Order: sequence, then structure tokens, then C-alpha cells
Amino acid sequence: MSKENNDATTTKPTATAAPKKESSAAIASTMTAEQATTMIIAPYVTEKTFTQIEKENKLAFIVADHAGKKQIIEAIRILYETEATEVNTARTIRGKKAFVRFKAPEGARELATKLGLV
Repeated sequence: MSKENNDATTTKPTATAAPKKESSAAIASTMTAEQATTMIIAPYVTEKTFTQIEKENKLAFIVADHAGKKQIIEAIRILYETEATEVNTARTIRGKKAFVRFKAPEGARELATKLGLV
């Protein structure tokens, strides 16, 4: 019986993981530049975000309330032609914020300069 239980537990995670990968791939491949501009509303700049640019290679953006992390990564790739590796989100009074870490070592600083933030 224990072998049957082990087999049942190992098959369940793989069955639920497959649809998630398909849906995120479908979202990433179908996003247009227009959809990306509605996803990313504006960069968010404070003294704290300047510190994050310098020390953590992160930029903050105000994003749409319905935006998911994978959608935000794809929108950053489409709009700014740079690769993001990680996104952390938070809901605040000003809206939903996304803190984006970039793949390139100076990616946040380069993008902030390109956007005229620094």
C-alpha cells in the first residue's frame, strides 16, 4: 500500500504543474506592445528606489492591478528590450507596485538612465 501512496503523490504535482506552464507560455507569446503599455503604468521613484537601483539592481514600477509576475516580466522585455529575472509585487495606496530585478549587472541603472530617472 505504501508504494501505491507514493506513486499517487508523485503523479499529482506533475499533473497540476503542466497547465500552469502552458498558460504562462500562451500569455507570453501573445502579448502585444499595446497590452504591455497597459500593464506597466509608470516607473515609481523615491529615495528608497534609488537605493534599490544602486545596491540591488532593481527598479520599481506602478503596474495594473490585474498584472501577474510573468506578465510583468514579459511587458518589461517588450517595452524596454531588457531581461528581468525576478519580480516582487505589493499592493499599496498608490496601486500595485512591481519591484523588478534585472539580469544584466547594471540593468536597473541603464534603464533608469534611459528613462531619465537618474
